[in-house]
Amino acid sequence: MRAILMAAGMGTRLRPLTENTPKSLIEVNGMSLLERQIINLKEIGINEIIVLTGYLHEKFDDIVKKYNLIKVVNDKYDIYNNIYTMYLVRQYLRDAFVIDADNYITRNFLPKSKPKTSLYYSACKENIIGEWILKYDEDGRIHSVEIGKEGDKPDFIMSGASFWTAKDGEFISNKVEEAINKGDFRDLYWDSIAVDNLKDMEVHIEKIQSNDIFEIDSLEDLAYLKNALKL
Repeated sequence: MRAILMAAGMGTRLRPLTENTPKSLIEVNGMSLLERQIINLKEIGINEIIVLTGYLHEKFDDIVKKYNLIKVVNDKYDIYNNIYTMYLVRQYLRDAFVIDADNYITRNFLPKSKPKTSLYYSACKENIIGEWILKYDEDGRIHSVEIGKEGDKPDFIMSGASFWTAKDGEFISNKVEEAINKGDFRDLYWDSIAVDNLKDMEVHIEKIQSNDIFEIDSLEDLAYLKNALKL
């Protein structure tokens, strides 16, 4: 198994903190979001870790050297959405964890043994407006995704961490490559490629605790996390 850490974004909603620091290198409790993820991966025996960078990519060099990471640079991070980011690392998307590097993980929920199916790790969150809500059958197989709207009750959402089997990873890789070759991909997300093809893969929900993972996308998110860690 291996892991792909998606860390190419600019983090504009976290300015001024991200004016000179990529958002995944912002520190919480004395450690960057990215390093916490790397340590969790090392704990379960994952040593092949690809960090996909873009904005201020040179800032990652120290942590790349420290943990012997594979660094891939997306020099078009400010032009395209993350489908191009995934395109650059598509050859690694087999038996691979994919984690958004702007997530703070409080408990290591990643398994030491290889999952039998592809998985979306999913936490039940209260504020789910605009979030991707996972819909699944009685066996936990995900069949569709809905976008959260005002008034929705707490539900299990796509939480920024997933695992892809060799078969499904190759399938997504081919679909991503097809989308790039068509040329009209500026506004596409690789996550949309996966969701649009759920029927052709075997993807299950893996429920985790609500406070296991926090997405840090804005200064408000960061303030909420720091307050939650005090509780």
